[in-house]
Amino acid sequence: MKSSLIALSAAAVVALVITGVKDRGALLGKFGIGRSNLQTDRPMQPGTLDSQPIDVQAVADRLQEAAPVLKAQAPQPQQAAAPAAQPQPAWEGRSAQQLPAPQPAAQPKVDESALRYFASRGDKVRLQAEISRLQALYPDWVPPADPLAVPQGGDKQLETMWQLYAEGRYAELRKAITDRRTVDASWQPPADLIDRLDVAEARARLVNASDLKQYTTVIEIGAATPSLLTCSDIDVLWRLAEAFVHTGREARSIDAYSYILKNCTNPQERVASVQKASALLPYQAMQRLLALEQPAVSGAREFDSIRDELARRFVAEGNADPKLDVSADYVSRVARLAQNQGLASDALLLGWYQLRRENAPEAEKWFRAARAKQDSASASQGLALALVARKAPQEAEDVMYRWRSDTKDATDTYLAAAANLMALQPPADISEDVLGRMAKETIAHKYVPAAQQFGWYARSLNQPHTAARWFETALRWKPDDEPSAYGLAITHEQLNNRKGVAEVQRIWAGRSQRIASLDDASQSPPSVEAPLQAPAPQGVARAAVRAQPADGGGATERPGPVVRTEMSATQTVIEQGGTRQPRGCSTTADANLLSPDAALSRGWCLMDLNRPMEAVAAFERALKGSARQTREDAAYGQSLAYLRAGLSNNAAVAATRAPQSRERAAELQVSILADRALAAYGAKRYRETLIYLDQRAQLKRETIDLMVLRGYCYLNLEMYGDAERIFNAAAATGSKDANRGLADLKQATRPETSG
Repeated sequence: MKSSLIALSAAAVVALVITGVKDRGALLGKFGIGRSNLQTDRPMQPGTLDSQPIDVQAVADRLQEAAPVLKAQAPQPQQAAAPAAQPQPAWEGRSAQQLPAPQPAAQPKVDESALRYFASRGDKVRLQAEISRLQALYPDWVPPADPLAVPQGGDKQLETMWQLYAEGRYAELRKAITDRRTVDASWQPPADLIDRLDVAEARARLVNASDLKQYTTVIEIGAATPSLLTCSDIDVLWRLAEAFVHTGREARSIDAYSYILKNCTNPQERVASVQKASALLPYQAMQRLLALEQPAVSGAREFDSIRDELARRFVAEGNADPKLDVSADYVSRVARLAQNQGLASDALLLGWYQLRRENAPEAEKWFRAARAKQDSASASQGLALALVARKAPQEAEDVMYRWRSDTKDATDTYLAAAANLMALQPPADISEDVLGRMAKETIAHKYVPAAQQFGWYARSLNQPHTAARWFETALRWKPDDEPSAYGLAITHEQLNNRKGVAEVQRIWAGRSQRIASLDDASQSPPSVEAPLQAPAPQGVARAAVRAQPADGGGATERPGPVVRTEMSATQTVIEQGGTRQPRGCSTTADANLLSPDAALSRGWCLMDLNRPMEAVAAFERALKGSARQTREDAAYGQSLAYLRAGLSNNAAVAATRAPQSRERAAELQVSILADRALAAYGAKRYRETLIYLDQRAQLKRETIDLMVLRGYCYLNLEMYGDAERIFNAAAATGSKDANRGLADLKQATRPETSG
């Protein structure tokens, strides 16, 4: 005997024999594979033993009694077969005349070659399984009294064939069968051996196709060989499920994994199935599979050993899809892992997850925790985005500067943080070093949004020549950047460069209404700070700065609001500090002949008399003083005077002539923005008006009058839903102007009912 080489076939032989008698119809229905694809099924002839009903339940029961270890591989019970006198499914659709006549039952010859094969190896478990199989197929068959005894004078050639099968040498086995039949035409190979060989070769082809990622072929082979698709060969089921996913049949993949979790009992294989499924299937599909979890022997849940891994995977999936509602249990589990194990990777998962859901404070907490454990480009990038979201771009720029060249995404995030820093209102106090490094990176990467923001920032510092150069630079990099062109036009106007203005207007003729009109050419454009877009998962930032003033042309005219600014927007400013002695200014006097302190007092006096332009001259004289407080108060007063006169741009320039406290700067900015909004509305630049109102609303709560102004902007832009919302909110306070706005809205949308 060649007993040393036969053991390799034991497990595969028994499993495949058992699964061969499984209910193929149920299996095919489970996986959605049509029976017409079964190319290797041999047609059954009426009256043969193969067409007789098989009590598979009895086989399974005996297997369980004889070999409990095979329980996980036992096939599912087959439904009781119809009486032998009734036609089998193979003949469905034939007429009664076409049905073959019943033949007398013949005593079958039992093929005991596999039985002797297992006996030769002394494998009692598989021997008992083979005995049970043969008893199920042939109820009258009696097993040998001593099945472990190998009969003398056995078929040595057949034993050699079984050995080739056990070693996986299928081509040699085919040749051996052909050679013997050539020599002995009367010899027929055991049907069991042929069936096993067919299945083994099909399995080898399926595995090879799966390894080569030929997923359609995998499905075709599975359809043709359904006896492979059982718990006895879990790897084939895994490969088939993967093939379904990669061919766009996710539902069939879910069916395959569900079949495993409903029918297969091996604990390790069940856990591995969930792990494999989680790498292929989306979150919602995985919840369906996890619902098939069974209680563990210890009383815990079956998949507790991989629940941390699953939670991390699900949270990561939530990073990729901000609309995915991941269960709070998974998020909490990852949070506990981050706290208990202290891994930077867990903190990063949570940071990106929260940032994608616009929860900047929570995201910032986790990104800071990740940087504390391990400072990295991803952690710094996430933290910078969270800081920009809460309007702290100065820290964001500082955080990202070290990592600015790590990846393209890191570079984009740094440049966007820099642009947002310069877009702050009121303008931030940026050191020369920071400005220098931001400018260097902007030029190196030709980043248009930052170049444009440098232009606006220079204008806020009353440096029009510098602003013009930055706008021109941005236009060289991106000739169709309309905001930069608009900035260049108004800067040329500020410099009284009419030729430059005309050239910009010529280039943009027909493309920008506001450049063509320049109704208020000295107007400083809005610099709207806008947070970055939500990032992609794991630090893939898609940075964008929305600091571009909108085009206000082309709107249909609507009735205008009655905005009550009885005295001036400057009344919203709390006049702090300064030495105000409003007396001795009723007569005309030359402010240049006064001392700086006296000129300052005269300026405040003239403001009380509502003579703002004379006050401007007095404050101008006070600005020439050497005392810091006097110069600060003079700049503040001159800004208020310009606002009183309706010259908001001059007011903005005046405010920069001496350092102001943060409170004063904010108050001035609120008033300047309100005046600019009124001026833009008067010039019918409604979108620009909304930008100024949005800027002001970031600094101070919007008044009812300005809410009405906002409503009329929406009305003129035909944004009727937004207009109705604003008018209703303002009308609830008792505003008559808001009620008038609702009437105008009704007239615009339903003129037939507003008569």
